[in-house]
Amino acid sequence: MLKVWGRNNSINVQKVMWTVGELGLEHERIDVGGAFGGLDTPEYGRLNPNRRVPTVEDGEVVVWESNACVRYLAARYGAGTLWPEDPAERAMADIWMDWQQTTLLPDMTVAFWGLIRTPEDQRDGAAIEAAARRLGPLWRILDQHLAARRFVAGDTLTIGDIPVGASCYRYYGLPIERPSLANVEAWYGRLRERAPFRAQVMVPIT
Repeated sequence: MLKVWGRNNSINVQKVMWTVGELGLEHERIDVGGAFGGLDTPEYGRLNPNRRVPTVEDGEVVVWESNACVRYLAARYGAGTLWPEDPAERAMADIWMDWQQTTLLPDMTVAFWGLIRTPEDQRDGAAIEAAARRLGPLWRILDQHLAARRFVAGDTLTIGDIPVGASCYRYYGLPIERPSLANVEAWYGRLRERAPFRAQVMVPIT
């Protein structure tokens, strides 16, 4: 049976579990990381030398790094659906997966960790405010892209929506000012209609 190692309040684990849900895969999720610990065990180190979550164990195949896990599961079990068979469509999905990690994530991390996972008396208010201010223009890039399509790679949900969609839930959960993003909000509404998104991503932000 497919195993997913990682706690359910990790955004990177949520990406994988959302993918698992969309594909309807039988699986077992194993709580490790954060308050659960377990990353320093020899067993886990053999699976993932970085000792981070998530890790996917699919028979003899072991995959880590969250976007790689999403790509693997979609390619193996969702060709033609989550995994676009057209190279141009798949490239568009890849662009937004990488954009989430390389462009969006740094400021999202500062804002999320600062406001949600750091005690108020220990927060770097200036850094949080600056990150929140930079996030607006970044989300406008996606908003402009979504003006001509329902999902990031076209008219159907693909791997490209998953990392950005998980980040979007957190963005709208932050107590910060946000610009008007009509196309992002419409897309986000479409994500919220999906049962796997609600079950795996729309969990209490902690």
